[in-house]
Amino acid sequence: MLGLLARVSAELAARSIPHALVGAAAMAVHGISRSTFDADLFTTDRAVLDQALWSTLAAEATAVDVRIGDADDPLAGVVRFAREGQRSVDLVVGRDRWQAEAVARAVPAPLGGAGIPVVTPADLVLLKLHAGGPQDAWDVTQLLAVVGADAVAPRVEGLLPRLPIEARALWDRIRRG
Repeated sequence: MLGLLARVSAELAARSIPHALVGAAAMAVHGISRSTFDADLFTTDRAVLDQALWSTLAAEATAVDVRIGDADDPLAGVVRFAREGQRSVDLVVGRDRWQAEAVARAVPAPLGGAGIPVVTPADLVLLKLHAGGPQDAWDVTQLLAVVGADAVAPRVEGLLPRLPIEARALWDRIRRG
C-alpha cells in the first residue's frame, strides 16, 4: 500500500501542498486496525483538482481520475490514483478552514520509510464526525476507546462549533453512548 501512497505524498510535498493521511490508514497509525481497499489523503488546496498537475504520475503508469464536487457537495473534489498491483489512493479535497487547520496540525509518521503527515486523533475525530456515516461513527468510538476520550474530547469540543449541526449531533450521540 505504501508505494503509491508514498509517491502521491512525495509529489504533494514537492509542490508544497499541505496534506495529511486520514481514514483507515490514519486510524492504524493511531492504534486501530481495520481493513480497507485504499488509502486516503486530505488537503484543502484546490490546485490538486487540475489534471495537468499529475502529468508526472500519469507518465509513471498511474491512472489519475479528477472529480470536482458541485456547489452542494461538502467536498471540493476527489482525485483517485490507481496503479496496477497497488492499493488505490484517494486525495480528498475539503472546503473549510477548520479542515485546512487540521492538515496544518498533522504530524509526519515514518510509514515505510516515508514521512507522511498524519492528522491528530482529535482532528481525525472531527473529520469522521463531519463525514457522518455509520463507519465514521464506529471509527470515532474506537478512537475514543484506544486513544482515550479524556485526551481527545476537549480539543474536539473546542472545535465542534465550526462543524455542521449534524456532526455536533453525532458527537452527542456517541458521547452519551
